[in-house]
Amino acid sequence: MKPIFKSVIAASALALFASASAFAADVYKIEPNHSSVTFQYTHFGFSHPTGKFMNAVGQVNLDKADPSKSSVEVSFDIAGVNTGVPALDAHLKTADFFDAAKFPTATFKSTKVEVTGKDTAKVTGDLTIHGVTKPVTLDVKLNKLDMHPMMKKEDAGFTATATIKRSDFGMGAYVPAVSDQIDLYIEAETLKQ
Repeated sequence: MKPIFKSVIAASALALFASASAFAADVYKIEPNHSSVTFQYTHFGFSHPTGKFMNAVGQVNLDKADPSKSSVEVSFDIAGVNTGVPALDAHLKTADFFDAAKFPTATFKSTKVEVTGKDTAKVTGDLTIHGVTKPVTLDVKLNKLDMHPMMKKEDAGFTATATIKRSDFGMGAYVPAVSDQIDLYIEAETLKQ
């Protein structure tokens, strides 16, 4: 075999290897029927009501060989807020809070994944709500990675938590009577594509 031909084969093999490495992460789409973003706050110190979004769309790029190279990108429409109280849902969409007419979508895009255990990680990213973008770190647990018995696709399930201040996102109405601190609880099922 001529040296130049060997060089071309070697270069081609190297390019293929590099290409395969670049696409090592598997894509998992968020399954909205079993995914939710729940927020909880304190109401005059008397109770801790919750609200929920069940309309998330997005994906997780999961690198099983090196989870620190994984990433997540998700968004949800503010119009989908559901507290179980229609009048409160309507109020939350006004300029006092989310101002859904002006800022209809919230997004999270990861910038760093730090593996903290066998099935846990800290996922830092940019959270955009009400037109304001701030870094937020989620404590994430991989609940299960297995074949979904009904969908016949690989399913990855996650639980994540974080705490934010709504005033950081320009939504400080009624603080401190209605707490500035908001606790986030995220449940996500994602199906491999």
